[in-house]
Amino acid sequence: MENNKPLLQMVDISKSFPGVKALQNVNLKVHRGEVLALLGENGAGKSTLMKILSGVYKKDLGKVIIDGDEVEIQGIKHAESLGITIIHQELSVLPNLTVSENIFLGNEKFSKGTRRINKALMSERSKSFLEQIGCNIEPDTLVKDINVGEMQMIEIAKALTKNSSIIIMDEPTTALTDVETKKLFEVIRKLKEKGMAIIYISHRMDEIFEICDSITVLRDGKYVGDVETKKVTKDDLITMMVGRKLEEQFPYKEFDKTETLLKVENVSLRDKVKNASFEVKAGEILGVAGLMGAGRTELAKTIFGDYKMNSGEIYVDGKKVRIKSPKDAIEYGICYLSEDRKKEGLILNMSVRENMTLSNLKTYENNLMKINKRSEKSEVKEYIQKLSIKTPTQEQLIKNLSGGNQQKVILAKWLMLSPKVLIIDEPTKGIDVGAKKEIYEVLNELKSAGKAVIMISSDMAEIIGVSDRVMVMHEGKITGQLNRNELTQENIMKYAIGI
Repeated sequence: MENNKPLLQMVDISKSFPGVKALQNVNLKVHRGEVLALLGENGAGKSTLMKILSGVYKKDLGKVIIDGDEVEIQGIKHAESLGITIIHQELSVLPNLTVSENIFLGNEKFSKGTRRINKALMSERSKSFLEQIGCNIEPDTLVKDINVGEMQMIEIAKALTKNSSIIIMDEPTTALTDVETKKLFEVIRKLKEKGMAIIYISHRMDEIFEICDSITVLRDGKYVGDVETKKVTKDDLITMMVGRKLEEQFPYKEFDKTETLLKVENVSLRDKVKNASFEVKAGEILGVAGLMGAGRTELAKTIFGDYKMNSGEIYVDGKKVRIKSPKDAIEYGICYLSEDRKKEGLILNMSVRENMTLSNLKTYENNLMKINKRSEKSEVKEYIQKLSIKTPTQEQLIKNLSGGNQQKVILAKWLMLSPKVLIIDEPTKGIDVGAKKEIYEVLNELKSAGKAVIMISSDMAEIIGVSDRVMVMHEGKITGQLNRNELTQENIMKYAIGI
């Protein structure tokens, strides 16, 4: 850090929405050349605080001080003029434009004395900004032809064009490979050397300890405290975030595994899944591990009828079934919770109630073929309580809920159908530690009720901590199946890389 005076201070920030106190007297400070982690469970107020800083929302109370001067942020453009840029989890690049056109989007350069865009100048300057962060993408390349990690670099270069001094990174590594993450961290270190302040939001503890200098923790819309990264442990942070010790992060429970509920024989899908055979019993969680591109999601979507299999057979309760669509799968008692909850699991402009009952509306029909609203609302209320879904009302738009609460709504949607087999793909992706444990408890309840769960996860600790057995895939093939007493990271990785 260059000096003791913070570049940014947010003091006693409060913000309310109808029925919700989102922030109450929250504080945050970050210095030049510092990476500050902003931590908290989903719903803790991180997004609201950053939306105030980046000009999306106006605060109700409190002060924002930049470089010693109190400011009133009037909007997004004003925030950018103050040197504040936010890089969202879902990148805002346009695939059919070039790299340089994306970097200067909204800030185009024109030929002198004309309104003609000077593409050559933008390309030249883009190259300079990319070189500053050690990135060698050609400025005239179409964005659709580059990878996600390189798109992240475009967003950072865009911040440099705006002379940003404060960059907010929201879950920046969610879609990145390990190599791309390493590259991102190199760039963050370069930005630190330039004296920039980075506010880094992530649920990945290992990343926090690798790249962040200090940490601010929020809980339930309130400021919990600031700590230096080198002076705390993961357990300390978890306790600050959830307000209690999570002695047992993975609450594994064993139940009697009786009859086979789902049996898959020699299922193939083009070159994505190759002769997959396995079974899962009532009262069992079958974990599915593998590296990116191993074919895990493709296998799940084939079983669910999203993809038409080229060959193979599926049995439910010992009977051969023909699944041509998700509708067929649901009728046979198979439900699939997608890893991409926003695109495939939710309708963002509909309410919590509407999203939760969408797949089960027939249940609430009366004799006049109309929806019995009282019955519908009663069951929604029951599941909101059962899954501890944080929402002011059933009518709250689902897009306004945190990621963890959105995931619980999708889970409730499928639980309402009383599935025999629940396939859940990356169940805790982008979800905080407290909500993770609540989801694991729901999976245990399904086991105790004699259901079968297939859990696809890239989180090694989760796979080992929650599963009764683990099936490992590599390049479309099932390369190994491990019992609980055989579950180690080494054993799983051996099969994941095809040894």
